[in-house]
Amino acid sequence: MQLTTVVILFIVGIVFIVKGGDFFVDAASWIAEVSGVPKLIVGATIVSLATTMPEMLVSVMAAAEGKVDMSIGNAVGSVTANIGLIMAISLICIPAAIKRRDYLLKSICMLAAAVVIVVSGVRGQVSLAASAVLVVIFLVFLWENVSSAKRAMLSRHEEETERPKPERREVIKNILLFIVGAAGIIIGADLMVDNGSELARYMGISERIIGVTVIAIGTSLPELITTITAIVKKESSLSVGNILGANIIDLSLILPVSALVSGKALPIAATSAALDFPACLLVGGVAIIPAMISEKFQRWQGILLLAIYVTYVYMTCVA
Repeated sequence: MQLTTVVILFIVGIVFIVKGGDFFVDAASWIAEVSGVPKLIVGATIVSLATTMPEMLVSVMAAAEGKVDMSIGNAVGSVTANIGLIMAISLICIPAAIKRRDYLLKSICMLAAAVVIVVSGVRGQVSLAASAVLVVIFLVFLWENVSSAKRAMLSRHEEETERPKPERREVIKNILLFIVGAAGIIIGADLMVDNGSELARYMGISERIIGVTVIAIGTSLPELITTITAIVKKESSLSVGNILGANIIDLSLILPVSALVSGKALPIAATSAALDFPACLLVGGVAIIPAMISEKFQRWQGILLLAIYVTYVYMTCVA
């Protein structure tokens, strides 16, 4: 296959993932709202899961095809990109005060998942035991989200209103968007995995490097778009909350599912264990720990995170 064709198909895959994810999230939110699920719970569960569909499918498909380095690299690399690039941009543009109680358990879940990943790197594989611990972390995160949403609803004393019956055309439109969005994500993920591997072969670099850089950033585009929107609307908490949720899902759900699909523990390359996993934990610590102490996400954190991420990408490319 010609290099030009590979690049074009890779870009088409990114476009399919971004637009498919957009359609999928909108339709999933609408369906849940019409069915009577409160908006807060929709945002805390369905939408956060939907926005990580690109990473999930890319990693699972890569694992199913035996491309373990790409599978792990995408999941962990997406977290590093989310924090070191996307969250950094958000904090540089709009630092913000926060309430510790709103972020503490989510922050603990994310850092705990990152620690499990680092320990797995030292042991050379994401074992079934590590996968089980990661799934427990995900379930705690899910429980916390739903509980927080319910508490927020009770504190606001929202009045129950009768939901208008949706028109038939609206129902058909959103069901089609849901199907088209899911199909777009699946097709886009397949294109990214296959052509990402071809790019790695053409350029003489490892699938791991493609996974932690180009594919990780590509599958993080929904979070980037959300962040840019939040910056424009001056809602930094929306951006940070979305990134934290996406990161927890990336670490605590994608890798265990990938291990299950591959049918065995996921072997970890020495370079990933020495560079990718520590970088993920480092940016997570820089982003979270000072904020939990001071109850502020500050501009200096964004600058430092961006510097760490640029250094990490450089080290990845020259390693």
